[in-house]
Amino acid sequence: MSNYPIVETGAGVTRQVLADHPELMVVAFRFDRSGAEGALHAHPHVQSTYVESGRFRFRVGEREFEVSTGDSFVIPSGVEHGCICLEPGKLIDCFTPRRDDFL
Repeated sequence: MSNYPIVETGAGVTRQVLADHPELMVVAFRFDRSGAEGALHAHPHVQSTYVESGRFRFRVGEREFEVSTGDSFVIPSGVEHGCICLEPGKLIDCFTPRRDDFL
């Protein structure tokens, strides 16, 4: 169980830091409804995403693809990315180094 607060990041989307260390952070993003968006953005951190549940359409750079429960992928540092929820669910993201802006 995480001691970090649940933070609303958009309509139907929340995030909660699950664990952190200066070199690594684990964060859960919950999408409560189809159509909820993870806005396009980029950051200097390398990101690994695991789909715990649900179905999502991702854009990573110029590439678009769909993922569902059990899928995972890596987003390189500095690459613009975002997603649209197709079926409600949860993403588990790992960032290296830690995203201090989430603390």
